[in-house]
Amino acid sequence: MSLFRSIVPSEVSTKLLHGYLLGAVGPRPIAFASTVDLDGNPNLSPFSFFNVFSANPPILIFSPARRVRNNTTKHTLQNAEETYEVVINIVDYAMVHQMSLSSTEYPAGVNEFIKSGLTMLPSEEVKPFRVAESPVQFECKVIRIEALGGEGGAGNLIICEVVKIHINEKILSEAGSIDPLKIDQVARMGGNWYTRAVSGLFEVPKPLSALGIGVDAIPERIRDSHVLTGNDLGRLGNIEKLPAQQEIDDHLASDDELRRLLNARDNAKIHARAKNYLKENDVLSAWKVLLAKL
Repeated sequence: MSLFRSIVPSEVSTKLLHGYLLGAVGPRPIAFASTVDLDGNPNLSPFSFFNVFSANPPILIFSPARRVRNNTTKHTLQNAEETYEVVINIVDYAMVHQMSLSSTEYPAGVNEFIKSGLTMLPSEEVKPFRVAESPVQFECKVIRIEALGGEGGAGNLIICEVVKIHINEKILSEAGSIDPLKIDQVARMGGNWYTRAVSGLFEVPKPLSALGIGVDAIPERIRDSHVLTGNDLGRLGNIEKLPAQQEIDDHLASDDELRRLLNARDNAKIHARAKNYLKENDVLSAWKVLLAKL
């Protein structure tokens, strides 16, 4: 009896084949691609079909695939075809949930920087913005786009020449090289799974099929928290709607400690309580804590 499952790609669905490919080929680095359309509207989206292919000239290639479900193309590809410019930002662990939130398929014209709570930083050689939180940012000119097919799931190689690199000084070693521990990179595996270079596998729930409210919809008093991180805000923004007032009141009625913290107006501990729910992947309860009032 064979120990292997043998598959002929043309004999299985594209969705199934896609899952096998992404489950087997990993970890994959992430191109967090920033583009603008002809009117200057920013777009930000991650792609894990990505790598470096040359140092002289410096060439990066990433591939926004055609959507499997309906064979449409992504705004990143459309913008690259129109402007031939892109900034590729490297993703570290501190921003992974915000990066994931940005992959939500918001309508054209919606600024994913704002939705994900990330900071737009002007570039020096190209029009697309850099992600200020990214440890390394590559300003690129697109030199060629190669379509690999016309059906759903087909890739489109965006071949980019790096024209300027920005490296956060905090990730450099004393010798001036990039320290692999300090850069704290993450990479994609199959399904919801990622890997963190310094520690191993972890899971990030995929953005909702419905649109998440986004970090910009989080009340300012929560966004400005000294306890909640960008990752925490990214998770809070990946919810379709906030809990109803009755749900909040019911939670408050059953939580003596939360009532005590509210009476004491101890916002730091209230936010820490919500953060603990986020660590347990209970985003709804985190919101109930943050929205509770006496």
